[in-house]
Amino acid sequence: MNKKEDYAVILEYLPHGYPLGRNMMPVAQAIGEETLALLELAPRKGVTLSVHEKVYIGEGKRDKIYYILGRLHREKLTEGAKQNLMEFIHTLVQQKEAQFVEFFNTADALNTRLHQLELLPGFGKKHAKEIIEQRKISPFASFEDMRKRISKLPDPEKAIEKRIFQELTIMERHNLFAH
Repeated sequence: MNKKEDYAVILEYLPHGYPLGRNMMPVAQAIGEETLALLELAPRKGVTLSVHEKVYIGEGKRDKIYYILGRLHREKLTEGAKQNLMEFIHTLVQQKEAQFVEFFNTADALNTRLHQLELLPGFGKKHAKEIIEQRKISPFASFEDMRKRISKLPDPEKAIEKRIFQELTIMERHNLFAH
C-alpha cells in the first residue's frame, strides 16, 4: 500500500516560503497524482513553478524538484491551494470516470450499520439501497447511466469531488479515495 509517487501537481507555489515562517526558502504545495497524497516540495534553485504544473518527483534525476520535504499537513494548506485542489479534483474525477463508476459498482458495507456509499455527501441509506439494487441488474457504465437509472440521485460526480476534498482537508474516520 506504500506506493511511491512519480508525479505531483502543484497546488500553490510560495517563492519566499510561508508567510510568517522563519525560513524564506521557496516551497511548493502539491498533490500526488496516484495516491492523492498532499506533499511539500522544495524546488531547485532558480526554478519557478506554476499552479497546475505537473512535476516529476520519482526516483533519479528530477529537473524541477530538489527534494520532497514530506507530507503536507492539511492545516498548512493555503486558501489558494485549497481552491486549486478543488479544480484538480474536478479534472481528476472527469479523467478517471470509469474508476469512480467502478467504486459505485463495487462499494461494500463498512459494518452492519454503515455502507461506503453513505459516506458520500448527499447519499443516504435509501440511495445506497437503490444503487445496490440497480447494480445487481447490471453494472453502471457511466455517471450518466447512474443518473438515468436512479431517480432523484444526487450528482455522483459532485459527491465524489466533495468527498475527496473532505478527505484531504478534514480528518475523516473512513477514507474512500485518499490514503
